[in-house]
Amino acid sequence: MSANHIDILLKLWGTSLLKHKDSPPFRNHTALHKAIDSTSLGHVSWESFSMRYTGEKPEEHIPPWMNDEFEVWFRDPHQVVQNMLVNPDYAKEMDYQPFRKYSTDGNDRQYQDFMSGDWVWQQADIIARDAETHGATFVPIILSSDKTTVSVATGQNDYYPVYASIVNVRNNVRRAHRNALALVAFLAIPKTTKEHASTNEFRKFRRQLFHVSLSKIMANFKPAMTKPEVVRFGDGHYRRVIYGLGPYIADYEEQVLLSCIVKNWCGRYILYHFLCLAPRTNLDEDALCRCQEHTEALLEESTLGDLWDQYGIVGDLIPFTNDFPRADIHQLLAPDLLHQLIKGVFKDHLVDWVERYLKHLHRPAEVEVIMDDIDRRIAAVAPFSGLRRFPQGRGFKQWTGDDSKALMKVYLPAIEGHVPPDVIRTFRAFLEFCYLVRRNVITEQTLAEIQGALDRFHTYRKVFHRVGVVFTFSLPRQHSMKHYPELIRLFGAPNGLCSSITECKHIKAVKQPYRRSSRFRALGQMLITNQRLDKIAAARADFTARGMLDGTCLFEAMAQNNDNALHPEHHEDSESIDNGPTRIDAHVVLAYTPHNIAALAQEMSLPILPSLVRSFLFEQQCPNDSRDPAHVPILQFPYYNGKISIFNSASSRFYAPSDLSGIGGMRTEYICACPSWRNECARYDCVFINSNPDLKGMCGLEIAHVQCFFSFKLDETVYLCAIIHWFDKVGDVPDEDTGMWMVRPALNHDKSRHFAVIHVDAIYRAAHLIPIYGDDFIPHDLKFHDSYNSFGLFYVNKYADHHAFEIAF
Repeated sequence: MSANHIDILLKLWGTSLLKHKDSPPFRNHTALHKAIDSTSLGHVSWESFSMRYTGEKPEEHIPPWMNDEFEVWFRDPHQVVQNMLVNPDYAKEMDYQPFRKYSTDGNDRQYQDFMSGDWVWQQADIIARDAETHGATFVPIILSSDKTTVSVATGQNDYYPVYASIVNVRNNVRRAHRNALALVAFLAIPKTTKEHASTNEFRKFRRQLFHVSLSKIMANFKPAMTKPEVVRFGDGHYRRVIYGLGPYIADYEEQVLLSCIVKNWCGRYILYHFLCLAPRTNLDEDALCRCQEHTEALLEESTLGDLWDQYGIVGDLIPFTNDFPRADIHQLLAPDLLHQLIKGVFKDHLVDWVERYLKHLHRPAEVEVIMDDIDRRIAAVAPFSGLRRFPQGRGFKQWTGDDSKALMKVYLPAIEGHVPPDVIRTFRAFLEFCYLVRRNVITEQTLAEIQGALDRFHTYRKVFHRVGVVFTFSLPRQHSMKHYPELIRLFGAPNGLCSSITECKHIKAVKQPYRRSSRFRALGQMLITNQRLDKIAAARADFTARGMLDGTCLFEAMAQNNDNALHPEHHEDSESIDNGPTRIDAHVVLAYTPHNIAALAQEMSLPILPSLVRSFLFEQQCPNDSRDPAHVPILQFPYYNGKISIFNSASSRFYAPSDLSGIGGMRTEYICACPSWRNECARYDCVFINSNPDLKGMCGLEIAHVQCFFSFKLDETVYLCAIIHWFDKVGDVPDEDTGMWMVRPALNHDKSRHFAVIHVDAIYRAAHLIPIYGDDFIPHDLKFHDSYNSFGLFYVNKYADHHAFEIAF
């Protein structure tokens, strides 16, 4: 927050305290900042060092970069990591030793957090061989670096942040942005004149500057990588700790720089210690393997030119990991779901190939018509909780990672009918691969499914080659998919090492501090802002552990004035933050409107509603009656025509750790049934209904379209109900091309829609349906809020989120 805004808030606070003859704790922003700066919690000072070129220089016309100094700002990552280890907020979310986890029958191994993988187990075996380090807690350091631009309008302002974390903290904590990923450095970005920017000397200097900088920044870890040090942890215990370099999170360009390889080659080891030798001209051929000793022999015997051309190795560069024990950058390159799969294979490859395919087969005018129809199909998709809408289709210039993720969820049905089945199956195989590797827990069975999806992807994508759209599949990002099964066995579930974590950190650590600065010599102000934010976060964790932040100021004041005041744990709204069970039944959250059954039936043009309510009451009050309600005389049903309360939405809370969720994996979503949504249109969502809990997935679920939520009280029992319109499944298995279940509106014998009243406890969560568009072009005036009423056949969108994929896969 800017200093002026802080002063304004403090003045408003002071004004509210005048009647009490009191004043706020800080006079102005200077006093506030002084208080933050004075605390020692989370304090790690920023330091800097300068570097310059020390090699041979030409006698005349020396390039400017050879005389320039390049400044690197950093704070001791050793102290940063110690602050993470002592943080009480992580005490129950940290693994202190490697482990192997199996299913209850002991046959299926499970990979989840990093400590469940093979790499850390192997490292622990190496450490245990030394009597001095035997029994020490192994703490591998996760690093990540990525250039980011904070402003284009005021000049190309680029920064090169480096982040650090520890693998002991579990994936859910790292993804939740609870300061388990810390900013530790800003690397120098060498720049020079256009004349010298493309020279080999400058490129080599820029690369080596990167590695030397990282080596110097991490130097304080080196002594404790071979001799244990005693460190206090967040649970209050002291442990002997041995550090090591862990996985490095980076996109492909950064991986090329890190592994000192030539672009378009693969720099990763496979099978633990063999280097992938797939040539850049054909990355997907069965790659030869060689041991690390062979690689070192090549460096000694081969010329730099041969290393570059035949093996893709930049032989005159030294990776920074060579300065540290037990570290090999080729093995430590982490999988990157965001840049390799979502922004790489999906957005840059497959989506582009579809457009090129259409241009290859149709005249330019026809292609524009088809692309317009695809955009209209995307725009016509019904709204869904957490689903980004595309009102104009996919026709926007600058893509973000969130745009690509959102388009993945709705793109497949939009192109069906305009492309052949093999293209649809290519997308299906790729999407299933993405959603499988994104799971929170990956088993050996899941790994087999991942390999199966990858094999199908390689088979069906050949359609683009057959028609002449793609001439080679030798693409590093697609090639990286081959390594995912092995990397999962090494490092656990990839969702804890995705670069999307660092992309989000850019906002808080770089972009927002830059906007808060004066823009003049902004880096120094950004460093101070980050230091203060870390101190505040450390103070909050410490205060919480001491019980100083239990409850709220309101409850504390009430407790002082009234001994019988409610405490937070007894407040009637406390259920809304329940983080325990794996699924919590839906509950109504919005204010109600008094009504009665007859009035509601008239409002909804549903004259059979009173009969539906009576049938519902019969099922609720006579659950053991073996008779079919359809054959029971209506007069034997309970009768109710009193007041009811109508609700516009309900909330469902369920366990979905693979999605954006709470630290315990719980997620809350809202199911709408309102005649006016955002003052624009009506919105009536679809839901999954539990029909047979003993069956897995869609076999035990039904789809329904919610028309209204209401409740009423009869004989001291409150009934929370929903009026729904049923959907029928089409077939007993998903569609072969898309992999999604198909449904259609259920009809009675007289062709009227099949309505029912159910208890909200039968609702599992919201469902998202996408129309099956077929070969027809959709009308230009079709709106997204008419989607569920304008089509007769739908896909159950299993790509709406990862939890829906778990249900419908």
